[in-house]
Amino acid sequence: MNKKIAKMFKVFFAVFVSLAACLYFYWVYACGAVNSYGTGRTERIEVPYGMTIKEIAAVLKEKKLIHNETVFYLAARYPFLDKSEMNGLQDSNFNLKSGVYEVSSEMGLSEIFNLLSSGTQEYIKISIPEGFSVKKIAKKLADRNVCSEKDFIEAANSKPLLAEYNIDADSFEGYLFPDTYFFTPFMSGKQVVKFMANNFFSKIAEIPSFTGISPKKLNDSVILASIVEKEYRIASEAPLIASVFKNRLDKNIGLYSCATIEYILTEIEGLPHPDVITYENLQISSPYNTYKWAGLPPGAICNPGMIALKAVADTPKTNYYFFRLTDLQRGSHSFSSDFRTHIEEGQLLYTKKTSEN
Repeated sequence: MNKKIAKMFKVFFAVFVSLAACLYFYWVYACGAVNSYGTGRTERIEVPYGMTIKEIAAVLKEKKLIHNETVFYLAARYPFLDKSEMNGLQDSNFNLKSGVYEVSSEMGLSEIFNLLSSGTQEYIKISIPEGFSVKKIAKKLADRNVCSEKDFIEAANSKPLLAEYNIDADSFEGYLFPDTYFFTPFMSGKQVVKFMANNFFSKIAEIPSFTGISPKKLNDSVILASIVEKEYRIASEAPLIASVFKNRLDKNIGLYSCATIEYILTEIEGLPHPDVITYENLQISSPYNTYKWAGLPPGAICNPGMIALKAVADTPKTNYYFFRLTDLQRGSHSFSSDFRTHIEEGQLLYTKKTSEN
């Protein structure tokens, strides 16, 4: 009887050892690369923010970049189980980071872990032009897979985030500095807004006139700069345009800026950009209508660049109260101190255009 039990034990032990050996060798195989060196291929793998280890394992298996999803998951959670040749994660857990990566089928699991947790990823170069609104920035970012439109717009209107920057406004409109940025894919809207706002405050620190001013005065300057941004075409004229608006503000005269009407039509009402501003447009009942109401509108109409910001910060003293576009091709303006001269220049311009035709 004892001999029979001993024999059965030997059989079971042999089976157990065989299964353990098979499991071990399969585990080593599954931790290794799908293809040997020089025979593999590379796939572009997108890792959105919040993606789980199980989800990335499924993507990698579908792309045939790993042998087994379960082995990937367990090796990621318990690094000591990783039996690939280049295991560099023995003492730390796998920390998946969002981004876009080039993953090769010649990589073992440890190499894939190192890549996806390194933060060494593809960057998206994106240029935000002067004068873009929050909505236009949001669309451009979404088109390039930086973040979603909805997430960005929500962050740009976040009261707690505005308070964090001590911004005296209802939105980050005007505080998202136009520049060339290098973002990573699938960022949160909050991350992008903070990145751009940090750049804004870094840039205005270079303007001495903005040093130490109150949040209210800074916001007024940003609002005015956003209007100047939309009105000027030639950089040297931006300070003169700013002087016109400041002179009108001092006299409590409406700014009469067509740019604010365009903002109402395109950004608030969602209409296409108008070819011309009509009399009916000037009657729109909106606090942004600077033809109807004197003073500054309640918020910025775009995100101004350094030229407009400097024009408002260091505005020259002039007696100008009017300006008119005189050369559509060059974008140059004429400036005048009284309404009669302003009208006469308009008549001269009309006569000139008529004679040219």
